[in-house]
Amino acid sequence: MPPLALLTAFLLLLLLLLFLFSSSAAAATFPNCQRTFSCGSLHNLTYPFTGGDRPDYCGPPEFRLTCRDDTHAELTLDSVPYRVLEINKTQQTLVLARSDLWNNTCPKKFDNSTTDSNVFNYDFDNQDLHLVYGCSSLLNYTPYNRFNCTVSGVNSSDAFYVVGPVPVDPILGNVTKCNVMITVPVASDAASRLIGNQTTLAETLMKGFHVIYKDPYVDECSNCTWIGGRCGFDANSSSPICICGDLQCPIPNIIGSRASSQSRKAAANIAMFIAGAVLTGVGLGWGIFTCRQRRERRKRLALAAQSSRSTETKSKKDIYSPPLSRGLTAGPSTNFSDSIPSFPSSKFSEFGKASTYFGVQVFSYAELEEATGNFDCSRELGDGGFGTVYYGKLQDGREVAVKRLYENNFKRLEQFLNEVEILTHLRHDNLVILHGCTSKRSRELVLVYEYIPNGTVADHLHGSRSSAGLLSWPIRLSIALETANALAYLHASDIIHRDVKTTNILLDNDFHVKVADFGLSRLFPTDVTHVSTAPQGTPGYVDPEYYQCYQITEKSDVYSFGVVLIELISSKQAVDTNRDRHDINLSNMAVNKIQNHALHELVDPSLGFETNSSVRRMITFVAELAFRCLQTERDMRPSMEEVLTALRGIKNEEFNAQKAEVVDIGIGDEAGLLTSDSTTPNSIG
Repeated sequence: MPPLALLTAFLLLLLLLLFLFSSSAAAATFPNCQRTFSCGSLHNLTYPFTGGDRPDYCGPPEFRLTCRDDTHAELTLDSVPYRVLEINKTQQTLVLARSDLWNNTCPKKFDNSTTDSNVFNYDFDNQDLHLVYGCSSLLNYTPYNRFNCTVSGVNSSDAFYVVGPVPVDPILGNVTKCNVMITVPVASDAASRLIGNQTTLAETLMKGFHVIYKDPYVDECSNCTWIGGRCGFDANSSSPICICGDLQCPIPNIIGSRASSQSRKAAANIAMFIAGAVLTGVGLGWGIFTCRQRRERRKRLALAAQSSRSTETKSKKDIYSPPLSRGLTAGPSTNFSDSIPSFPSSKFSEFGKASTYFGVQVFSYAELEEATGNFDCSRELGDGGFGTVYYGKLQDGREVAVKRLYENNFKRLEQFLNEVEILTHLRHDNLVILHGCTSKRSRELVLVYEYIPNGTVADHLHGSRSSAGLLSWPIRLSIALETANALAYLHASDIIHRDVKTTNILLDNDFHVKVADFGLSRLFPTDVTHVSTAPQGTPGYVDPEYYQCYQITEKSDVYSFGVVLIELISSKQAVDTNRDRHDINLSNMAVNKIQNHALHELVDPSLGFETNSSVRRMITFVAELAFRCLQTERDMRPSMEEVLTALRGIKNEEFNAQKAEVVDIGIGDEAGLLTSDSTTPNSIG
């Protein structure tokens, strides 16, 4: 063991013994906190969760789980039981569903869903669903979303649900004369599907909603684990405890615990002593390490000097050769210069110690503050998937886009490292270039990209730049083609983007595409057909089969790209609550228009669909392609490579008149996409 590691281990052991022997109180026993909780689909849960084989004192009472029939776990919040559908400890999120509303829309007790905001916070990806029961009169409002539930003998037809604002009677000033109304959060995508009549009320409630949780005693727990203890909770004193072995030991005040004043003073004195010892040990250890490194470096240089020039050239080529663009290896393989040791298997442990990470520059937070004018709000370019993006100019004159992540926690760190790792291994003309990032030890997590000056496709279609009318049909077709090219490249590299949308498609001054925002991207194993994961993404773009089955495939990106194609031909937003309830989701609206031979009602009039036969033919073919991408069953959708080939064919005028007359859109005996006036001449100009 290296001297520094040995010294550190000894000091940690010494600190633990000092705290153990400093405890004057009689120690109660708290056994079995090393055990885990498993139930149904949940496995090997530890702190802060308790239940089953994990005694109640092994975590805070807010996280006490109950296993029901060995099929599912329940968590009770404010006396309301919830099924725990999923727990992600890395991201500290839960997916919960009301137990009393599980496959049941008529509960015995009417309670709103409430949580302790100090422990649980509703995720942004939820909407409020209101369930209204027992309305004796509906005066000026006739609900269309009625469901069966009899409350105290009231007619069952007088129960209904509504997503969003509840209708108010203009005379009575309330929701007519209704006995009760309860509010339940549901996932935004499930709410959109419910509004679009793609699912039922019961199914929507069983999909659950997303919650972000946090340990209210995180400081105390960190202090406890620092000395090798296990975190727990004493119900008698309603306070956190530290369990060393099976005995309670004092919680040290290392990072701001809530221990008693006596423990604070003792911990402070010990900390000062240990800090001095650690600093001395670190200095000695670093001196030894540096001397060894220098000796090793001299040996390498001596051996290199003896090698022939050709061998030296080949060696340099091997050291600095870029990673392959095809796929990602199981672990980092890039080697850095001689002054930097090879990158180890754990990117979390070493990231922040070198001047490069996966071959990109590691910037200091101070130089990025300077580049962005201290993150001046006037330099904001927009919001990315996980942070605000600012315009910046580096000292070397490079213009950059600087993405400052919203939070610096483990969840954000994982997404941060994910985006860095993926982008540095990929090289494509239509993917945004990553220049560098900050260290994980930095004050904040920041990514530095090439600056793309012309905004996003969403800006030009229905945002701040839409009034300029710069996106002619040829430009839109090129945008579709280049985006498909980038996604096909990702899929060929075994990567799924997972958040394809027009706000993630950037445009340069020549309107060439740069696909961005890889915070949700996932490496796709080559030996499986899908990956099971909690649905993430943006409402209006999420693959409905992905949301139903929790299975992500390359066809999930294809569905999202289908929505992008419809946006390009319609200039409409993917989700717009101001539209008719059947048309809130653009994908639903497009499928209905196409099936009803009403494509002209969908297309942006400024594109010349009614006046230019060539444009009409190409838009019709793109609409057909989008229709295939938007099929509910993923097996009915084309691959991204097939989509790319089709778009190239449309752009290269490879579709002839016979193709225009009969189009197989893969829907059995359903009516064809094209109307009788869509006959195409031999070439599409």
